[in-house]
Amino acid sequence: MCICVNCAYVDRCVTYHAVEYQHQQLHLTPAPTFEPVSPTINVNIRPQVEVIEMEWDVVGCDSFALEAGRWSRLRPGEPVPT
Repeated sequence: MCICVNCAYVDRCVTYHAVEYQHQQLHLTPAPTFEPVSPTINVNIRPQVEVIEMEWDVVGCDSFALEAGRWSRLRPGEPVPT
């Protein structure tokens, strides 16, 4: 799972913004301003019959600042991305 959902910077982060784009999800912000230090992204590629499914997850970041449930508070009632 992407560590960003519990990061204080999730709504301002350019890396999370890129992950949202890859997942074709609505952005938490249209113009992020926070540039994280050394984010690490895992990309899992799953070939399906007629398409290739790709899952992007930030699994490490030197700027990570724990704020448990941050994403959920920004998008109340929506399922947390996994």
